Amino acid sequence: MTSTFPNISISTERLVLRPLDEDDAPALAEMMNDEQVAAWTDVPQPFGEDRARIWIRQHAPAERAAGRGLDLAVTEFLTQRLVGIVQLGRTDWHIRSTELSYVIAPWARGEGYASEAALATAQWLFRDQKFERLELRTAADNAASQQVAQKIGCISEGVLRNACIAHVRAEDGAWTDVRTDFIVWSLLPEDLDGADGELADTGGFTSFADWN
Repeated sequence: MTSTFPNISISTERLVLRPLDEDDAPALAEMMNDEQVAAWTDVPQPFGEDRARIWIRQHAPAERAAGRGLDLAVTEFLTQRLVGIVQLGRTDWHIRSTELSYVIAPWARGEGYASEAALATAQWLFRDQKFERLELRTAADNAASQQVAQKIGCISEGVLRNACIAHVRAEDGAWTDVRTDFIVWSLLPEDLDGADGELADTGGFTSFADWN
């Protein structure tokens, strides 16, 4: 029997992480069309609302049902506005390990939302789901993503040389692939002690299963 993540809502002082909803499609499409998202991810460009709805209706439920991962919308607690996305993928249920990635909307950057959402997800994985390892991979030149990994207490384990494809705009406006390195980070349950103190102002997290 395949293990799967539950439908979950995770609340912090400022954020609510929950399953994607069809009402998220316009904001999700706008976020995924951002230059930084296009540069550091393999999201197809342009990314329209039709693609967003396919992600919400088909891709995210299929990933969860197959046990491969979990996609969560990150929203502001007060406004319900879509701040970003947290994804779990490449999940290995035998060794209780999964890979974390995140995207934050341009208007929400610089507020510490990525770190807050990533830490809350890690806390839930380790404490509620009894996972033993969380892995992150950041492109060598993606300093903002590396800062998130460091802030939540991740340890840099090494470099996967030439393993990442980033993207730059050519003079004609088209995107061009550029090979670069991946930096591999890991977070274990015992690593959370320091991160908990550094991000104590997020108020920890509260989880609610069987979100609907």
